[in-house]
Amino acid sequence: MTSTHHRFAIVILAAALLVGCQGQTQSLEVTASAYNSVASQTEGDPTLAAWGDELKPGMKAIAVSPDLVKLGLTHKTKVKIEGLSGRYEVLDRTNSRFTKRIDIYMGTDVEAAREWGIKKVTIRW
Repeated sequence: MTSTHHRFAIVILAAALLVGCQGQTQSLEVTASAYNSVASQTEGDPTLAAWGDELKPGMKAIAVSPDLVKLGLTHKTKVKIEGLSGRYEVLDRTNSRFTKRIDIYMGTDVEAAREWGIKKVTIRW
C-alpha cells in the first residue's frame, strides 16, 4: 500500500470510529438542584441564560457545571433526568465552583424549586 493509500485508510477508519461513537448514550450520577428566573437568584437579567437563550416558564431547561460541559453536555444537548418526564435541554451553566452538578429550571415557581431541594440523580445524554 502506498503512503497516500495508507493515510486514506487511516482517515476512513477514524471517521468510522467517530460515527460509531455518536450514537452512544452516556450516563452519570450528579447533584441536582433547581433554579428560577427571578431577580433574587441572579446578578443580571433573570431570563437570560449563559449561551444567550431566553428562559421562559414551562421550558425544560437545565444549567450544567463546567466539568459536565467538558464531558459533552454542551449547549442544546438533550438530557433525560431520572425521576422526571421528558427531555431537558442544556441552555445554561452553573457557577464554576460546582462540579458534577445540574440546576433544573423551574420558571418562576420558587416553591417548586424549594420543594425539589438538592438530590442525587442519574442523567443520560
